[in-house]
Amino acid sequence: MTVSSTGSDGAASNRAGQAESGQAEFKQYAVERALARGWAKLPPEYAIPQSAPTLDEAREYCRRLATSHYENFSVATWFLPRHLHQHFFNVYAYCRISDDLGDEVGDREASLALLDRWEQELDATYAGLEEFHLCQQRADVGHQVARHPVFVALAATIRSCGIPKHEFSDLLMAFRQDQTVGRYESFDDLLGYCRNSANPVGHLVLYLCGYNDEERQKLSDYTCTALQLANFWQDVSVDWKKDRVYLPLEDLRRFGASVEQIAEGRFDSRFRELMRFEVQRARVV
Repeated sequence: MTVSSTGSDGAASNRAGQAESGQAEFKQYAVERALARGWAKLPPEYAIPQSAPTLDEAREYCRRLATSHYENFSVATWFLPRHLHQHFFNVYAYCRISDDLGDEVGDREASLALLDRWEQELDATYAGLEEFHLCQQRADVGHQVARHPVFVALAATIRSCGIPKHEFSDLLMAFRQDQTVGRYESFDDLLGYCRNSANPVGHLVLYLCGYNDEERQKLSDYTCTALQLANFWQDVSVDWKKDRVYLPLEDLRRFGASVEQIAEGRFDSRFRELMRFEVQRARVV
């Protein structure tokens, strides 16, 4: 007698499908819980609303964030042409919140979930801009809309200044890297991080001011990387509290210093020599 395997194969396939569905549901549940933990540790106004605000409301949101959040510099001074102020407010708001999603939560899983959710808003913004152009030619195209005020305001800036998406998404790559990488073996490794964490900011400023040429971007990269390094060198103890050491490990060994010294707050002559070396290195970048 011949026994057909069709029935057993179908049952096995159904069980596999149910298992995959269950895993997907559990994963989504874990993501939602991580998001809830993350948003709870941030200012309530950072959360993504259920519906998008008006453009005027979104612009005011960005202006308020840019002019009220403490920084060691002014986002827009009287040196900056007035017609650029709102664009600078919009880009600053994006960078400020992006940075806080990575740095101010204290929960790696939650930060990674928040950064993924934030990038979904970025994706929707660019998709919406693309569909906007298609809508002018076809009546059957839907229109995707980001809901967060930052992206509602930022869409107009992107369209006006012709900013490519990667300048924003590269920053998110760096903030994700902060959640998974806390040590850098070499200076070249650290420079690789700076290419995503610092250099896009200079490119964004250039786009806002009407420049997108390679030569200016290259000069901007030198400046932004040097400023990022200077920030690392002044925040050694602050970064240690976040389990991050940006001093290259090969340099620590070269000068006879150690990560343990940072933990202990013990900065002897060898450590001071290391810092002199790194400061000079930043000056010649």
